[in-house]
Amino acid sequence: MRLTTKGRYAVTAMLDLAIHNDQGPISLADISHRQGISLSYLEQLFARLRKQGLVVSTRGPGGGYSLSRPANKTAIADVIAAVDEKVDTTRCGGAADCQNNQRCLTHDLWSDLSDQIRQFLTNITLADVMARNGVQEVAARQDRQVGQRVLLSRRAESFRAE
Repeated sequence: MRLTTKGRYAVTAMLDLAIHNDQGPISLADISHRQGISLSYLEQLFARLRKQGLVVSTRGPGGGYSLSRPANKTAIADVIAAVDEKVDTTRCGGAADCQNNQRCLTHDLWSDLSDQIRQFLTNITLADVMARNGVQEVAARQDRQVGQRVLLSRRAESFRAE
């Protein structure tokens, strides 16, 4: 199976949004700083996520994005599907024409694995991932690092202004 950068970044950005959801709308710039994902790429992803109803946008000062439903109601599979990713471990994309337009010897094995992965991603929500200790530790570290960068940036700006 190959989950592309698009699917990985979509899940990462949605997880970041879920973790910070209690802070009101979250700007894509904030997600970009914390996760190291380019702002323009996030804009493309969030256009798809919004179109699929996973996020809502708020315009104006203090605007940004929020989850459209609780994190415990948002399956990882929904996020991946929203950005047009496929979870498929077969070489033929499930068409069963992997070897000279016929099913190959291991097609059913890879097809079953794809089904298992889809089932796993359907049964795990953003809230499930958020509840993991390692995720909370990483989120706290990222928040500290972004806070330090903002503070240093403000100090540099004040020195330039003097």
